[in-house]
Amino acid sequence: MSKNLGRGRPQRTRVEGHELSLAATDYDIVQGIPVTSVQRTLLDIAQELSIDELVAVADQIVCAHNRSFGPKKLPIVDISELHSYIAQHRGLRGIRKLQAAMKLVRVGADSAPETQLRLCINHWALPEFICNFEIKDAAGNPKVAPDLSCPRYRTCAEYDGGHHLTPEQQAKDHDRNFLTTSLGWHQSVINKNDMGNDGLVAITKIARMLVLGGWNDPKNLARNSLEGQLYVRKDIT
Repeated sequence: MSKNLGRGRPQRTRVEGHELSLAATDYDIVQGIPVTSVQRTLLDIAQELSIDELVAVADQIVCAHNRSFGPKKLPIVDISELHSYIAQHRGLRGIRKLQAAMKLVRVGADSAPETQLRLCINHWALPEFICNFEIKDAAGNPKVAPDLSCPRYRTCAEYDGGHHLTPEQQAKDHDRNFLTTSLGWHQSVINKNDMGNDGLVAITKIARMLVLGGWNDPKNLARNSLEGQLYVRKDIT
């Protein structure tokens, strides 16, 4: 719990009191209660989180969708505003780590696992994948927008979380997969089990799709064995 400088630290049982110098952009009023704003809260937790964790949080703050199809989504804070806000608070604890994280933040990630997958792709030095790239048909009509896409190699990745297990969502996903393949793209569907061991299975799956799209795979990532790693009747290599 915090108060503005000069008003004394709050004193409550089991409460750690703080004094802060807060500007108008540092707090909001929610149901009559003053709370730190989303952007200020990001600053306050920066010292406690890793860079990857900060990227995941910031991705959710700036997430927006303005696709040709599907519902629109506005960001909690526009990414340019968030960059500007952070630049005005140099010197705070954790600010350098947050600045490093912001270089990796991208608009369009719908969940922390999607962010984790994108960062995993970066860490393994695969070609760059971008969020929600619209794949169009021959007439120029947008048909699907995968979670992550590499247009250069016509390769995309979808992260399927728990909500993809419902019959309704599975039917939608099957249609999505059919459309993606029909448009000549190479798609890899990733789930939670693929993300263990530094995402080795996920990276191998994506690398194999990239190779199909013409990538030269300089580190032979597509050749990693998947024997015993996949839920199939017989192990495959």
